[in-house]
Amino acid sequence: MLQEFLYSKIHRATVTDANLNYVGSITIDETLMKASKIKEGQKVDILDVNNGERFQTYVIKGSADSGCICLNGAAARKVQPGDKVIIVSYAYFTPDEVVNFKPAIVMVDENNKII
Repeated sequence: MLQEFLYSKIHRATVTDANLNYVGSITIDETLMKASKIKEGQKVDILDVNNGERFQTYVIKGSADSGCICLNGAAARKVQPGDKVIIVSYAYFTPDEVVNFKPAIVMVDENNKII
């Protein structure tokens, strides 16, 4: 049996932009993607600390070390630049696999640089 568990998260990133006139998704700094093991095109949950919104979208790779956290398309209506968000990914594990698994937790500062 497979069960879904936390795979990784980027904790309390600051939204740098909200682009309504884009097809959809979240653009994330490539450096943060690598550290959190999040892949381009992967589904993620976005949890907005400021307003309580919780929604899903997929990831687009942003420029490395740019600090970019940009919500695009309809998701842009759910956040404001400056909001703090938690970006979460999940994975399916067997009971044996999850025993020794440790999720990648990426803590960032106010400029979205890894602490």
